[in-house]
Amino acid sequence: MASAAIVSSLRRRRSPSLEAFLAPVDLNEVALVRTLATISMDLIFAFSDRPWPFQRKNSRSLIRKIEVFLVLLEFLRDCNLSLPSAAVLCFKELYLLLYRSKILLDYCLQSSKLWLLLQNQSISGHFHDLNQEISTLLDVFPMEELELTEDIREQLELLQKQVRRAKLFLDKNDEGLRLRLYSFLDDFGSGRIPDPVELRLFFVDRLGIRDAKSCRAEIEFLEEQIYSHEGDVEPNVAVLNGFVALTRYCRFLLFGFEESEVEMSIGIKKPRKGLITQEIGDTFITVPKDFCCPISLDVMRDPVIISTGQTYDRTSISRWMEEGHCSCPKTGQMLAHPRLVPNRALRNLITQWCTAYGITLDPPDSPDSVVETFAAALPTKAAVEANKATATLLVQQLASGSQGAKTVAAREIRLLAKTGKENRAYIAEAGAIPHLLKLLSSPNSVAQENSVTAMLNLSIYDKNKSRIMDEDGCLGLIVEVLIFGHTTEARENAAATLFSLSAVHDYKKRIADEGGAVEALAGLLREGTPRGRKDAVTALFNLSTHTDNCARMVASGAVTALVAALGTEGVAEEAAGALALIVRRPIGAEAVGREEMAVAGLLGMMRCGTPRGKENAVAALLELCRSGGTAATERVLKAPALAGLLQTLLFTGTKRARRKAASLARVFQRCENAALHFGGLGVGYAFARNSSANTDASFSSEVSMQMPISVPVL
Repeated sequence: MASAAIVSSLRRRRSPSLEAFLAPVDLNEVALVRTLATISMDLIFAFSDRPWPFQRKNSRSLIRKIEVFLVLLEFLRDCNLSLPSAAVLCFKELYLLLYRSKILLDYCLQSSKLWLLLQNQSISGHFHDLNQEISTLLDVFPMEELELTEDIREQLELLQKQVRRAKLFLDKNDEGLRLRLYSFLDDFGSGRIPDPVELRLFFVDRLGIRDAKSCRAEIEFLEEQIYSHEGDVEPNVAVLNGFVALTRYCRFLLFGFEESEVEMSIGIKKPRKGLITQEIGDTFITVPKDFCCPISLDVMRDPVIISTGQTYDRTSISRWMEEGHCSCPKTGQMLAHPRLVPNRALRNLITQWCTAYGITLDPPDSPDSVVETFAAALPTKAAVEANKATATLLVQQLASGSQGAKTVAAREIRLLAKTGKENRAYIAEAGAIPHLLKLLSSPNSVAQENSVTAMLNLSIYDKNKSRIMDEDGCLGLIVEVLIFGHTTEARENAAATLFSLSAVHDYKKRIADEGGAVEALAGLLREGTPRGRKDAVTALFNLSTHTDNCARMVASGAVTALVAALGTEGVAEEAAGALALIVRRPIGAEAVGREEMAVAGLLGMMRCGTPRGKENAVAALLELCRSGGTAATERVLKAPALAGLLQTLLFTGTKRARRKAASLARVFQRCENAALHFGGLGVGYAFARNSSANTDASFSSEVSMQMPISVPVL
């Protein structure tokens, strides 16, 4: 807790509050002096001979000051002198001061070299703050009341004089390197690519970043700072993104592309999102509704507040906004601004709740997925130009590199394509898609997974959809990965790619007609992981919006899979929506009518589903009555509790749900009235009168199309 508080304060250039520490209030005089002597000795031992990359003079000067305090503390410990109350208070303050010194020295050793350069002035300021606090402590320390030896008194007085006149120290060499780093960014901002010789001299010789692994660590550390950025830290997010882009370019320019197969796998396999919900489900614990993201329905790992006041998980709402949506998914209100404000209070409540129930709370995404969080931030010209230069290097390797280099390039294109439409645009313009296409059939599982995921991320940009669909054989190979992919993630990402491509109406028929595509999506919906099912059902929903695909949906077994999915949390809403579209056609209504659990599943959705799920379910039942003939209508109208569910929906449903419920209620009422007059033949009679009169013209009037589903960026 204390470490986190101090590091946070370091980044904000403010002193942490005393509540961040556990001051030794319960220690007696003897124990306090011994504790301070031990801490001082440990600090000196831990930091005296360490190689400081930066802040060398400030760090060593601080250690020397601690050495003076150690001499005093050891003397008092050995002499067992009684301490006046003023001295005890000073030593308690010294405890906090030593602890802050430890955190600051650790910070200087553990932070990345580039980050230390960027924060050079701020960190130097913190060393100066400690000097001032030491000065204040020595000013009030009651040396006269203690029987100190002459040499100890002289050392303390000398230290007091030094810290009184100490000024903020900025190392000229460190500051020169910081300015040089900014100059490289300025070069890119001016449309010039920095001299490779100068880049090598700076990164390798001056900073000591000598291999791809070290360079990658620098990038990851900077991305961590972007993720945890609090808005009042310099440099801002846009500039930090520029430095990430610069460092990524140098990583490939200076150190090439060859990495071992093991290294290429590291960082790509991550715990699947949604494991929190799965674990909670396994323990039969009811999750508080406010802890779940309205988009993903998973427990929020990083809740943020948007301008309408609604809270979402950062990853989900960032994807929603990145796709170009300017409204709140929950309320439909237009967003006043794209800023995301961390909801720390809710985050703390979720953490406490998970701890209380023994549930592991996944941390926010690792640096590989952190970049997308700030994709909505306007990129600087320097970042754009640096990423363009990197994309050119990556595509060159895809075209002519070794197999290992191609795999690395595909992985980096996958990562680069997460960070906004500009990157997706010029990666495709550089010619990446034809080369990624070749890797889709690679026997190397890492290469295949990275290439299909890169294709997915590129497809989010609308203009790239046509590039992918127009590339000869590309759609077929994506479907092949969906069916025969080497890894689960590759198959799921292929399904997500089809969902992304099917956003264009003209492509829906082409995708459905591609051999095995719909069958594979239906299979993934039946047997996939929770995320795989979500990818499959959203793709099937999109394909169902094209009327000519109805026969394919029936023949491929998709209807059966969708009916089964009505009872699966997380996909039921979209499954009901797809069925509502399919039953508009007689062949679809007939297929749904043959499914034993179709009516029961839709009624269950009306009873327990989300507002949008209830809307889709009642629309599906209404269309089944209109298009399914007498037998289907009779099955619906004779279902138990239908009348009660319709009555509830008429009062509590959405506007569209109420309209659909009213239409279905009229059918129900006519059939009951007709049964009294025609001796049990009323269903067919009433349905015949109603079959075409009330059919709405457009899909959007029948099914909730405004689903809060976003294409995953991976």
